[in-house]
Parts: sequence; C-alpha cells; structure tokens
Amino acid sequence: MSAKEVIVGKALELLGDSARGYETLHGGDLSDLLRVQLGSGESVVVKSGPYPDREGRMLSRLADAGANVPRPLASSADVLVLEDLGPDSGATDQSWRALGLVLSDVHSARAEGYGWDEDYAFGSVKIRNGWSESWTDFWVERRLADDLGTLPAAVARRLEQGERRIRDVVPDRPPPALLHGDLWSGNVHFTKTGRACLIDPASYVGHAEVDLAMLSLFGAPPRAFWDAYGPLDDGWQHRRHLYQLWPALVHLRLFGEGYRPLVERLMSALDV
Repeated sequence: MSAKEVIVGKALELLGDSARGYETLHGGDLSDLLRVQLGSGESVVVKSGPYPDREGRMLSRLADAGANVPRPLASSADVLVLEDLGPDSGATDQSWRALGLVLSDVHSARAEGYGWDEDYAFGSVKIRNGWSESWTDFWVERRLADDLGTLPAAVARRLEQGERRIRDVVPDRPPPALLHGDLWSGNVHFTKTGRACLIDPASYVGHAEVDLAMLSLFGAPPRAFWDAYGPLDDGWQHRRHLYQLWPALVHLRLFGEGYRPLVERLMSALDV
C-alpha cells in the first residue's frame, strides 16, 4: 500500500465512508494533498502534515472571525479532511476586493497579548508560539532569533548583531490581530463565484501587517485589494521588510541557498 493510500484510508476511517478514487492536488510541497471521491458521491480534500488537527482548529478560528475557509470535516494527528472548494478559478479584481474585505474583518478579531496556544511547523521548521505581552519580544524571540543555529553562520551573526536595530522597528503593542500566518497568494483560493477563501493557515495573534507583508513577498496584490482593505499606519512599507524577513528565513531553511539573496536583501533594507 502506498503512502497516499494510507492517508486516504485514515481519512475514510474518520468519515466512516468508502472511496471511489482519489487524485493528487498541487500545492503539497510540505504535505500530501489529495481530492478523494467518496462512495457517497461527495468529494473531500485530505491533507497530511506535521499537525493536521491543529490546522483544523486554526481554520475554525478564522471562520469564526468571518473568513471564508474550507470547512474542517474531521481530523486526527495524521490527517485533516476538508470541504472541497472545487478548482481555483483565478484572481480577478472582484475576488481581490473580496479578499481585502475579508482580511480586514479577520484582522479586526482581537485577543489579549500576542501568540497562540499551540506550536506549529512548516515541514521541518518548528514554529514556537506561546504568548507574550510584547509584540517586539514575540517577533524577535519567537520568530527572527529562534533556532539561529539552523541558519548559515554569517546570516545568524547579522541577525544577532542587528537585534537592537530590529527592535527599534518593531512596534511594541500594535492592536493584536488574528493572523492567517502564511498568507502568500498560493494560500488564497478564488472560487468561481468570486469568493476569496483562506487555506493552509499557520495562525497566531500579532500585528496585522505580517499578513500584508507576506502577501507582497512573492507578488503584489492589485489596487482593488488595498482599496478594500483600508488605510495602513505610517511606516508600514519599511516594516514590510521586517515582516518579510521571517518567511524568507523559513524558505532558506527549507529550500536552501537559492533564497539567501532574498534574506540578505531584506536584512540590508533594515540596515542589519
């Protein structure tokens, strides 16, 4: 039995159903992602990964805050079974506008402090959360300066030596917003009805600009998105480098030296 057949079998046990077949979906760089046609006639999406049950709880939290997400149907420590949103229809100005409105609502969800109740991971890269009363401390200690030993020595040294400058850029107590946590364009699913759905979260509570920076890391949302999201605080364009640095470091850890120029460019923009 193949690894994918094992994943399908575990999902069917959770659902109490049978399968007519399955297909592999794109987007599974760090986990297996399958569309399963059930014996009942419906189709579902099944994911593996480091913490499928935790991802299900994140999706539910985002939905409670007003986000469109694939509805979690069942989960265990091994697999997550989700509503099948159908094929991605591609982005239009209408769907980008919808994303701006939805994300603004999600970021309006407030909490006490910064962090999350559970840790998470991107593949082999651990994401240590917990809670902090200081956003500056959280971003430096739980993100940029965590696991420096897994980075190239020269990169780690620049981060250590530049910590004071980094702390000067990070606001200490921005409004604590619910974050998607890994919001690049590939983690937005645009449906044929124009809905913008958030998928594959790595949620926690932090500065809303984190999601906006990530959304601009590998592309640029159009004007329709920014107009719908609303005004941003002064200095956000400079802080964007700060918030893009952590996902760039994650990519360097996961995928290697090809991402080092991006990391170094962002550090230089911060004078680190």
